[in-house]
Amino acid sequence: MNEEAIGREEKAKYKWEKVQALRNLGIDPYDSSFCKTHDIEEVRNNAEELINKDTKVKIAGRIMALRRHGKAVFADLQDRTDRMQVYFRKDIIGENNFTILRQIEVGDIIGVEGKVFLTHTGELTVLVEEFTILSKCLHPLPEKWHGLKEVEVRYRKRYLDLIMNPDVRRIFYLRSQLLKELRAFLDQKGFWEVETPMMQVIPGGALARPFKTFHNALGMELYLRIAPEIFLKRLIVGGLEKVYEINRSFRNEGVSTRHNPEFTMLELYQAYADYQVMMELTEEMLFHVVKKVTGSPKIEYQSMTLDFTPPWRRVSLPQAIKELVGVDIIEDSLDTIRAKAKKRGIVYEDNWDRGKFINEFLEKFVQPGLVNPTFVYDYPVEVSPLAKAKKDNPQLAERFELFIGKEEIGNAYSELSDPFEQKKRFMDQLQKRERGDPEAHLIDEDYIEALEYGMPPTGGLGIGIDRLMMLITDSPSIREVILFPLLRPAAD
Repeated sequence: MNEEAIGREEKAKYKWEKVQALRNLGIDPYDSSFCKTHDIEEVRNNAEELINKDTKVKIAGRIMALRRHGKAVFADLQDRTDRMQVYFRKDIIGENNFTILRQIEVGDIIGVEGKVFLTHTGELTVLVEEFTILSKCLHPLPEKWHGLKEVEVRYRKRYLDLIMNPDVRRIFYLRSQLLKELRAFLDQKGFWEVETPMMQVIPGGALARPFKTFHNALGMELYLRIAPEIFLKRLIVGGLEKVYEINRSFRNEGVSTRHNPEFTMLELYQAYADYQVMMELTEEMLFHVVKKVTGSPKIEYQSMTLDFTPPWRRVSLPQAIKELVGVDIIEDSLDTIRAKAKKRGIVYEDNWDRGKFINEFLEKFVQPGLVNPTFVYDYPVEVSPLAKAKKDNPQLAERFELFIGKEEIGNAYSELSDPFEQKKRFMDQLQKRERGDPEAHLIDEDYIEALEYGMPPTGGLGIGIDRLMMLITDSPSIREVILFPLLRPAAD
């Protein structure tokens, strides 16, 4: 048997002995129940009343620190809301229970019952009268969770990250509050929350590479959705008029500080509205939600102060690229764009179309200057296959993207409702696909048929929840705001 196998065997024996020691005392550390009367935060918030009325409380959580002093033991108990000291005395809990208490260690989960008091140093404490061992921890808790070396482990073992880091728990509390406030705002505006399929026969709603899967019973290939857009607009055709979905979407793309292949989006659609209405709604919604969640319309993100107070800046994309790059994305030929891009140091591939260059110009030259919330509008139709063209300039779409803190946060447009034009746009996308673009749209005949029944003028909006959370929590990486980001399998 090699050293690694011997080590595993010794650890297994050690864990078994820890549990067996309790079972020898008649305690099964995994077979108890306990009903709390209070979270620790509730005890702190109502401490004066609990002390004055001599009220017993029942709290439970994980032991984060343990201090033994002869016939007395102090422990710090942590639940999801806070941490509190608990105090065991041998003369109160009795000889037998004090013997059991000797088997309790840092990391164990226990429940305690007793009265609240203040120590002579003013620390709020529960004087334990009874306790229950609820779950035995078989590994030592890590002492430190700081520095780049632990980042991968933090994401891989998020449960330890949450145990040890109150700042991480706060991030996901704020995420919960953000979703709650978004729902409350939209519900108050008369939107209905709906659910649409995650598995789709034809992926659509965005220019992205999908994940493939296979349904054995039906014998058919399916795709994980890249966006819920096409199904949500079917609901607009059906007369629901105001719908939203906080959805999980999937895109088969690289992993970075700004991208995770599985991510969360808010998508909403409103009949009898357009992209101007979506601008006003976005401004109002995010100002309201950020203020509710953080307590202020101003937040700090990566050494930038972001102010969500309306009105927000509006920037024309063609004008911005012309001023910053010297390229007219509407009038210049593709050859001219290539030549000017080369002069600006852009490395491109021979098969790049106008849309690829526009995205590159936007990312490299326009986006770095967009700190406070900014609507960038007037995107070319060829990079907006589901958006309505402008009446006064059919080469441009009634579309905007929202940038905050130099990051793209949202995308919106007046929805294309003409089934003939939509079919033509899909055909153009099909040609791109045949030329080797895996992100181009497929033709969705059922969606075109839905449009043939008539879709009212509609505005649509998508907001990236993960990126919005990065801003709100001042997180440098999207992995910090996703509980379980995608990682490569751990090395053996």
